Formats: sequence, C-alpha cells, structure tokens
Amino acid sequence: MLQPHVLSVCHVLVLVLCLSAAEDFDWTKNHRGSFYYGTFPTGFSWGVGSSAYQTEGAWDKDGKGMSIWDVFTHKKGKVMYNETGDSSCEGYYKVKDDIALLKELKLNHYRFSISWPRIMPTGIKSDHVNEKGIKYYDYLINLLLENKITPIVTLYHWDLPQVLQERYGGWQNLSMINYFNDYANLCFERFGNRVKYWITFNNPWSIAVEGYETGEHAPGMKLRGSGPYKAAHYIIKAHAKVWHTYDNQWRSKQKGMVGISLNGDWGEPVDITSQKDIEAAERYIQFYLGWFANPIFNGDYPQVMKDYIGRKSAQQGLGTSRLPTFSSQEKSYIKGTCDFLGIGHFTTRYITQKNFPASHGPSYFTDRDLAELVDPRWPDPGSEWLYSVPWGFRRLLNFVKIQYGNPMIYVTENGVSEKMTCTELCDDWRMQYFKEYINEMLKAIKDGVNVKGYTAWSLLDKFEWDEGYSERFGLYYVDFRNKNKPRYPKASVQYYKRIISSNGFPNQKEAENWHRKAIETCSSSNQLLAAEQQRTTAANILRLIHDPLTSHMEMVTEIVVPTVCILCILLSAIFLMFLLRRHN
Repeated sequence: MLQPHVLSVCHVLVLVLCLSAAEDFDWTKNHRGSFYYGTFPTGFSWGVGSSAYQTEGAWDKDGKGMSIWDVFTHKKGKVMYNETGDSSCEGYYKVKDDIALLKELKLNHYRFSISWPRIMPTGIKSDHVNEKGIKYYDYLINLLLENKITPIVTLYHWDLPQVLQERYGGWQNLSMINYFNDYANLCFERFGNRVKYWITFNNPWSIAVEGYETGEHAPGMKLRGSGPYKAAHYIIKAHAKVWHTYDNQWRSKQKGMVGISLNGDWGEPVDITSQKDIEAAERYIQFYLGWFANPIFNGDYPQVMKDYIGRKSAQQGLGTSRLPTFSSQEKSYIKGTCDFLGIGHFTTRYITQKNFPASHGPSYFTDRDLAELVDPRWPDPGSEWLYSVPWGFRRLLNFVKIQYGNPMIYVTENGVSEKMTCTELCDDWRMQYFKEYINEMLKAIKDGVNVKGYTAWSLLDKFEWDEGYSERFGLYYVDFRNKNKPRYPKASVQYYKRIISSNGFPNQKEAENWHRKAIETCSSSNQLLAAEQQRTTAANILRLIHDPLTSHMEMVTEIVVPTVCILCILLSAIFLMFLLRRHN
C-alpha cells in the first residue's frame, strides 16, 4: 500500500512544465473531492463512438478485402477464446437500428471509422475501388445527416488491408505514406461534401507499440525497440501528408477540418519530493502523448525521447539512434498539421524512476526508465489496465493546453468497461465514471482548456481486440450469442442522455435524481434480456438434443453458462425491485 503522503498530488509539476504563476490551472492543488455543478458552453457537442472492425462484422461480404485483423484473429491463440470480429455487432446490416439508438440519446455527433479494405480491398486505389463499400458509408452518412447527427469520421482505426502488410510490411515501410494518402483522398472525394470532421489515425501509440513491439495486436510483430519507432515515424508523416492534401485540394470547397486522435493516460509522480519521480512522470507522458503530439504541434519528437533513446542506442553499440529523425524540411512540413486534436483518455498511473540497464536489450518500455504503479483503492470494474481516476483527466487536458498552445480539443474516447460472467444492465459504476470524468472535463473548460466536444466510448458492446468479447464498453448491451445481435439499454443510457439534455450538471438534486431514475429503467431491460436469453437457451437445447456429436464443452458453453446468466439477471431484477420498494 502506498503511503498517504505519497498519494497526495500536491506536487511541483510546475518545475516539470516550466509554468509561470500566470497560468490558469493551479498544479499544486488537486481538489479530488470537489464536484462542480454547472453547464457546458452553448454549442458543446455530445456524442458516442465506434470503430469498423469492432462493430461492422460482414468481414468478407460485398467485396470487402482482408484486413490485418481478419488474418490475426483467425490464428489460434491470438485473441481470448479465439474469438473474431467476423460478425461482431452486425453493424453493417443494422445501420437504421443503430442510428435509432443515437437519436434516442439525442446526440450531436457520432464518431465511426471507415474500413480501408471495405472500400479498397487491397489498399491500393489503382487495383480496385469497391463501390459496394462506398455505398454502405454513403448510406450511413446520409442517414446520420437526415437525423441531424454530425459524422466524425476516422480514416484509420487499425484495420490495415492485409495485402499492404504482406507486400510491404505495413507501417514498417515508407510506401505506406502514399497509399494512405490515396485512400484518404478517395474518402475526401466521395464523402467530403458531407463529412466536415476527419480524424486521420486513432491512437497511433497502440498501432506502433502493440502492433510492432509487443505483438499483442495485429499484425503481431515483435520488433522490440525499433519497430514501434519506425511505425510511428511513417504514421506521423502519413498524417501530415493527408492534412496537406486536404488543405491544398479540398478545404476551400468542403470547409472541413482534419485532426488526429491521440490517447494519453495521465502520469503522476509517486514521490512529490523526488525530482527524479517528477521527471519520470513527464517522461511517461512525453513517451505516450508527446511522441505524436510534439511533432505535429512543435515540429519534432520530444527532446527527452531523443536523449533517452539516443543514449541507450549508443550504449547498445548502435551507430545511430533507434528513434528516426526528421529533416528540417520534414519538421516544417509536419508542424501545424492539426485543425483539432482528438484526445482519448481512460485512466491514470503513478510513476516513479526506475533504471533499466542497456544490457536488457532494446525496448520501448525500458527506454523510458520508469515504473508504473496504481493505488489499490482505485476502482477497477473491468479491464485490468483501466482504473477510475477522474482527477487525472483534468490534469491531462491542462497539460495539452499548456504544451501545445491550447488547441481545439474533441474528446474522442472516454469510458469504462465491465468484465463480468453475468450480465448486468444496471451499470452503476459506469454512471459514476461518466459523472466524475465529464465533471473533470467541465472543470478543465473552466480552467480555459478549449474542449469543444465529448465522445463516450462506446455506443455498443463490441469486439475488444485481443480481449475478444470478454470486456464490454457499451452503453448498449449486445447479446452476441443471438444471431440477430439485439441491443439492450444499460442504465448508463438514461444517465448520459440526461447529462446531454441538461448540457452538464445543473444542480445536485437533479443529478441525484438522474441516477435513481436510470436504475429504475434498467430493471425492465433486465427482464426482457432474461426472457430472450431463456428462449435462445431453449433453442440451443433442442438443437443439441438432435445432434449426438455435440461435445461436452459445447453443452457447457451453450446451456450451462447462459442458464447461470439468466438466473443472475432475474435475481438482479428481483433484488432491485425489493430495494426500490423499500426506498419508496
């Protein structure tokens, strides 16, 4: 257990950031316990998000090409329970249904991604453009606009066409810059008369580190200490080229904007009296967010990355740094290529100095010379990496404001998962997470941070990459065992809807009422879901009776587990009704 004085956030991050006393945000205070009742600026945009591979399904339908995730998930042992996104939420076939959910929430915007191989099967424009894929996104965009929902479109949410991986090694190859630019240009040409917000890449840190360092994500390469830096280098250049293409060819006609979505956890020093821990905390953020933000806003990699990676590379006997360099011309070309910055944020870490000898071998993680810690008191309802630490959000947003000249920010991902054996539609912890994180964002706006919109992550439960379907981020529960993939609202739907309709938190009494009413609504949803799952289980039993070759394991997964889940749902509903009657 960390000591209480260590956990205090009354530290001198001022020294790290070289801030003057004139700054709006007081880094020496944290105000963890305070809640600010107030509303967001007029015109603030509320939305939810999704991504193509995680939700669309239809992985080989209507001319779509293979993506690296199609190939990766079909290899045994890459994803929990060997699950795939082959059908996922069947979003490809349920556009009307899902837009009805967006309309029910009274959202201003919907963030989704285009699948590159769905509209360019090989990833190469001169090979083939798939008009059926174009038609699908035309339909989605038009239906959103008819319902007065603004589309915010991500060009690349990790599903690289497999052909580009096989022929060129994916993001390890310089040629990717031009191929990505051709793809983006096609999207601007076909959709740009209606889409005014474009995001080039979603969370390039994950593409680089999990795709090319650890191999946890597609394409599953383990090029430790070199692969991630090379991938990031080409991604940054590709982003800049696409921004310039839009700026030169489309901006005057289409009047849109091009940004990038960067994820960043907040890093807080463990020991506020230790200069080394203070420096390690900044290093953590610079190796995460700054790796991509600094070139885009300031023209080059953070100095601390150049210093640390360069020194370790030399100690490992390399003639040059494993971190590539930008030429002076490239620095000028990349700097300023961001009309708005998307920020994805979920959690916080305590950071302390930890030296890793160069003899450990090249690695992104040891290059940083730090260790990440968590407070065991932080709530962790779902993903093992995701702890609820709301105060870190405000600090990250203020860091962006100060480091990068207060850019226009859209929060592109923020939410929390659950990892439960039994279904729980009364997601009390998610409502609490949204309440506290959105409130910290409101405080950041009060601090002067230029946040224009917020995107809850995510609309639906969906395929969670290497975790398969074992983690659920959705406002809507998806029954993946049912071939129709029905959606059921969790309590957080009603809660988020009320935040949107009030544009914030008008007063304490009203906010408390939202929570109570949201819990009341999920009781009937639980009963509907239990009844539907009962029907599905009965159908499975009949099928298995007529199939003498069915294995014992299939019997367990298709009958025993669902039955237990139904009992859980029914017991939850009964218990909830008891509590509500007692309360009344």
